[in-house]
Parts: sequence; structure tokens; C-alpha cells
Amino acid sequence: MFTRATLEDHLWRRHCAVLSTRARALLAVTALSAAAVLVPKPASAHPFGDPQTVAIGLAADRADVVQVTWRVGGPDDLTVLGVSLGLLPADRIMVDGAVDYRYTDPGVLAKSETFSRYLLDRITITSSGRPCTGSTQPILSLGLKGATADYTCPGPVTTATVAVRMLTDLNPAYRTLATGPNGQKAVYDGADETHDWTLVGAPPGPDAGRGRSAAVQLATVIGLILVAAAGSLFAVRRLRRRKEPA
Repeated sequence: MFTRATLEDHLWRRHCAVLSTRARALLAVTALSAAAVLVPKPASAHPFGDPQTVAIGLAADRADVVQVTWRVGGPDDLTVLGVSLGLLPADRIMVDGAVDYRYTDPGVLAKSETFSRYLLDRITITSSGRPCTGSTQPILSLGLKGATADYTCPGPVTTATVAVRMLTDLNPAYRTLATGPNGQKAVYDGADETHDWTLVGAPPGPDAGRGRSAAVQLATVIGLILVAAAGSLFAVRRLRRRKEPA
């Protein structure tokens, strides 16, 4: 029987994989539809690319501060968002839905208070039923390292409810792959915007022990190879001794 955790893990693996044939077909249909009606659809083609990600955890030196780092899926999604926020010109989105991405786009968003307000509005946190107050850290490389926000809660946090709605106002098909302490995972989308996270005392997730397991397996294989090599060397030396004249 599928549990919620099993389903979320399944969705995680599914969306980390390459685009499916069905998604590619849907992408083509969307682009053709946009061209047919000659109306720009800024986000219509992009939710089926690389997913967004968020990493959630407590601040290293503050038990009452939850940190969330958001990273965009594809760089052109930043252009789409910039146009939506009025930070970039509308003609950067073509009639057929193509995006005119420029390497300066992430910097335009990163230094904008409008983007910071958008992020804090679309990612919210409550702890013990009370809201936590968010503030963004200085954004040094939005396209590569993403943006990190600190959420100060009324008291020390052990569990928190985190809502992620980044880009779903542009298209509800956008999804976000989220990770938390001890291998916790979740998938956010337009229909599932909130998730409860255990930030202190979380049991190890299904992938938490895989690194150790892989190391043990590798050590076992290497050990078997060494034993086999030693056995072969012993057999060769013994055979040579038998062939030597007395």
C-alpha cells in the first residue's frame, strides 16, 4: 500500500528524470497553441523543464530561525518571472512562447526588492500555528546558487509548516522538489502547496543510509578482489615450485 512518503519519493524520482515523451508532446502542443492564437504565454512551456528546488533546515546558530534556499529550474524561468514582475521588458517573451534569456537577467532580479517581496510572499512558514517573519539574505548569484531566506519564528522550532508557491501563479504546473533534514523530501505544486517538516529529531529518511551502504558494498567488493588476487598469486607460485627441478 502506498503511503504519502512513498508517493512523494516516487514523484521525486519521476521529476528528477529526463522529460517523458508525454511531457514533450504536451510541450509541443502548448507551443503550437500559443502560435495559433498569436497570444504570448510566458510560462506555458516552462513548467515541464528542470524543476525548482528548495532546501529547508534550521540556521546553524539559531534554533528559532528556519532557512530556505530556493533555486530556479531553468535560467529562462527567471526571465519569465522578471517579465511578470515588471522588471524586464515584455518583448523578451516571443509570440510563440520562446524566451529571450540574457545572462544579466538573474542580476536584475537579485538586486530588486520586488523579487525579494515576491519570494517572501510565495514561501511562508508557520511554527506551532504562528507565522514566522521572513527576510532575504544578500543574493550573490541567483542563477547558480539561488536565494536564501531566513524565517524568524516566535520560539525554538522542532517542526514547521512550509508553504512553497514559487512560480505557480504563472502556471500551476510548476513543481518544486524540496529536501529537509535527515533525507526528508516533498514535492510542491499548484495543488499541494504546504508540507510539515521535522527540523529537530527527524528519523533518517529512506535515502539517508545509502551512502554508508554503498561504502560498505564497495569495501566488500574490493576485499573479495584482493582475496582472489592473493589466492591466484599463491597458486601460481606453488605451480612454479612444482615445475622447478630438484
